[in-house]
Amino acid sequence: MPRKRKPTVAHRSYQVADQIRRDLSELIARELKDPRVGMLTLQSVEVTPDYAHAKVYFSLLVGDPVATQEALNQGAGFLRNALFKRLHIHTVPTLHFIYDRTQERAADMNALIAKAVASRGPEEE
Repeated sequence: MPRKRKPTVAHRSYQVADQIRRDLSELIARELKDPRVGMLTLQSVEVTPDYAHAKVYFSLLVGDPVATQEALNQGAGFLRNALFKRLHIHTVPTLHFIYDRTQERAADMNALIAKAVASRGPEEE
């Protein structure tokens, strides 16, 4: 009979972070009633090894990043309380929301590349 392997601490941390991301997405969409929070996507969650803190990275489809981050951080206590009811872990982390500029930077890089390609003359190809 094969032995079941005990999950590592790092693996458990990733599982908890992923579950927090899924639950927060649902809670923000359905229960957070702040007009400053526009259409957003939670990109990732990083949980400290002791589960005391979680950095929640988000990107926006529509809205002001600064106002949205402020609104999310002000609603962090409400969201943490709602997570406590959903998650079955001893410590629910304190949430810290951070605006993720990765997609914004990627779009800027694509625009620069397109501009450079367009500026090349036909004899350079």
